[in-house]
Amino acid sequence: MFGDYEKGSGLVDNIKYDVNEMPKPGMLVGLSFQHLFAMFGATVLVPILVGIDPAIALFSSGLGTLAHLTVTKYKIPAYMGSSFAYIATMQMLMKTDGIAAVAQGAMAGGLVYLLVALIVRFAGNAWIDKVLPPVVVGPIIVVIGLSLSTTAVNDVMLKDGQYNFTYLLIGLVTLLAVILFNMYGKKIVAVVPILLGLIVGYVFAIVVGAVTGQNIVDFSAVSQSPWFQIPDFDILFVDYHFKIYPSAILTMAPIAFVTMTEHFGHVMVLNSLTGRDFFKDPGLDRTLTGDGLAQIIAGFFGAPPVTSYGENIGVMALNKIYSVYVIAGAAVIAVVMSFIGKVSALLSSIPTPVIGGISIALFGVIASSGLKILVENKVNFDNKKNLLIASVILVSGIGNLTLQVAGLQITGVALSTLLGILLYQILPEKD
Repeated sequence: MFGDYEKGSGLVDNIKYDVNEMPKPGMLVGLSFQHLFAMFGATVLVPILVGIDPAIALFSSGLGTLAHLTVTKYKIPAYMGSSFAYIATMQMLMKTDGIAAVAQGAMAGGLVYLLVALIVRFAGNAWIDKVLPPVVVGPIIVVIGLSLSTTAVNDVMLKDGQYNFTYLLIGLVTLLAVILFNMYGKKIVAVVPILLGLIVGYVFAIVVGAVTGQNIVDFSAVSQSPWFQIPDFDILFVDYHFKIYPSAILTMAPIAFVTMTEHFGHVMVLNSLTGRDFFKDPGLDRTLTGDGLAQIIAGFFGAPPVTSYGENIGVMALNKIYSVYVIAGAAVIAVVMSFIGKVSALLSSIPTPVIGGISIALFGVIASSGLKILVENKVNFDNKKNLLIASVILVSGIGNLTLQVAGLQITGVALSTLLGILLYQILPEKD
C-alpha cells in the first residue's frame, strides 16, 4: 500500500527537508517553534480541563516526544501531545481518587501499548495492508483532519460561546497570512509560513484590541509570572505513595486501544507524506513502544496521557519539512518552556482566533492528504463495497459517532476506523 517512493515521485513532491536532514541552526529554531505553537493550545487545554498544571503537560509532551524519537531510531517525525480521548475519564477520576489515580491510569494505558507492541514484534505486521487498505485509510485520514474542523472554526468565530465578528476578522486575517506566505513566500519565508502567519495574526489582534478597546490579548499573566518556575509535578514515590486504583486501570487502560487506532492513522498520514513505510522501518512495534513509553513518562510526572498529534502532522504537510531534528527541537523547547514562567504565559496569551485561523489550514491539509491517498491508489467508487465503506467512515467520523459502554467511551475517529475495518472484512466484493 505504501511503497518506497523517491523525492519527486508524485506522493512526495517538493520536500524541503527530508526526515533525516537537519536545517541550519537559526532555521531549525524557527521551524521548531512552529511545531511548538501548533501543539501548544491543545496540549495545555487538556490539563486545564482536567485540573492539572499545564506546565507539566508541556514538560511531559517534550520528554515523551524525545523518548518516542529515541525508540524509533530518529526515523519518525512525530510529536507527542496531550490526548483528548481520556478527558472525560480523567475528570471523573480527579473527583473521586485524585491525580494519583489519573497517573496510574495513564501508565496502565502505556503498558497496553507495550503489550501490543510485543505481540506485533513476534506476529509481524503483514496484516496491516489487509486490515488497512487505501479505501479505509484514505477516509480515516480525511476524518482525522475534518473531525478537528469544528474546534478550529469555533476558535475563529466564537468568544465565550457567542458569535464575535472581531474574532472572525482576526482568524481570517491569520488564515490569509498563512496562505499568502505559503503560496508566494521565497527562501526562509516559504519555510516558516505558519510561524509568520501566527505573528501577523497576533500583531493584528493587538492592533484591533487597541483600536476597539477590546481586551483581546491579555498581557497581565505575563507581567505577573516569574522568569523561572518549577512545574507542579506529582511524581510517583515522591509526591504520593503507590496504591492500586482498579477503577483507574479498568477505565483508562481500554482507551489505549482507541488512541492506538489514531496512532495507526497518524503513521499512515506520515507514510503518505514522506513516501516511506514506517510500519516496516523502524516497525510498528517500535512506534507503539515509543507511544507507550511516552504515556508512562507522562503518568509518572502527573501529566495527562499523550498521543501523536495531528496538528504537527498538519504543519509538516503544509511546509513539506519532515525533519526529525525539527521535531526534537520543538520537544527540547517545550521542556525548557515549562520552566520559564513568562514565556509560557506569553504563549498562553495567543488569542483563540489566531490559533483557529492557523488550525483551519493545518486540519484541511491533513484531510486533503486522505483524498490524495484515494486518488493515488485509484480507488474505484463505482464499486459498492468501496462506496459504502468510505461513506460510513466519513459520516460516523466527522459526525463524531460515539459508543459508550460501562464508562468506556469510543469517539468519532476511533469508532469510524473500527467500522471501516470491520466493513472491509465482512462485505463481499461487488461492482
